[in-house]
Amino acid sequence: MNDRQADNTSNVNRNMACQLSDKDFAFICQFVYQSTGIVLNESKREMLYRRLTRIIRERKINSFTDYCQRLKDSPAQEKDYFINAITTNLTSFFREKHHFDFITEHELPLWLSNKVAQANGKKRLRIWSSASSTGEEPYSIAMTLMEAMKPQLSQWDVKILATDIDSNVVATGKQGIYDIKRIEDIDENLKKKYFYQGCGQSKNSVKVHESLKNLITFKQLNLLDDWPMKGPFDAIFCRNVIIYFDKKTQLELFSRYYEMLAPGGVFFLGHSENLGNYQQYFENVGRTIFRKSL
Repeated sequence: MNDRQADNTSNVNRNMACQLSDKDFAFICQFVYQSTGIVLNESKREMLYRRLTRIIRERKINSFTDYCQRLKDSPAQEKDYFINAITTNLTSFFREKHHFDFITEHELPLWLSNKVAQANGKKRLRIWSSASSTGEEPYSIAMTLMEAMKPQLSQWDVKILATDIDSNVVATGKQGIYDIKRIEDIDENLKKKYFYQGCGQSKNSVKVHESLKNLITFKQLNLLDDWPMKGPFDAIFCRNVIIYFDKKTQLELFSRYYEMLAPGGVFFLGHSENLGNYQQYFENVGRTIFRKSL
């Protein structure tokens, strides 16, 4: 075999290794569904291909088939890395701003006037960001509360729980450091109050103010697993994640969210999501904003 023939053979083998077969694609889809409840179909094949390609390069694995075998042989050891690599984390500060405006204009006046002080003399407020990604959503919630409640904040026991299935994005949120471009669209007053700009080599980064961090607890959580928190929550954000589950899983999650909400608590979905048959248990009070029936 001459050098050209050898090169051609090598290229053929490489191309075959980089093909995502129907069998491997079906296995990956099933593995993702069993692990997370997320439904992947043919429309996600190209996205999955790109992310799997990155995985096998990082892992120095020869083919998609070999990686599928690794998932079969060592699912527990490989699952977190795999899920972190393939889940989507698209977010921004004050994304779907009408939700934060609703809290300021409608919910906070209710909370401020109706809450009863607990045994410690403080009024209790609990909010859950259940698909928090890299932290922009819970920090946006915290800024909203700080701005509206600051004169009375010391009289309140306020906590925001931020969870996500991806341990990497949870760590990013907990760290609270972002590229300065991430806050370009935030009001200048909020930038000055709640972000520190880095110096020197870090001049293109900003860090979230400790006053916001103190309100938030970041935790990794797979929504299909047991929920260790007790609740009840006055508001729950579950935005742009329900669309990745099938109808059966969606209804199961809606039922669990309903139980976690305080009577009259509010539930926020993403712009393209709805409650389906579970709508009967909620009152629609705004665009993708639902109140638990009293």
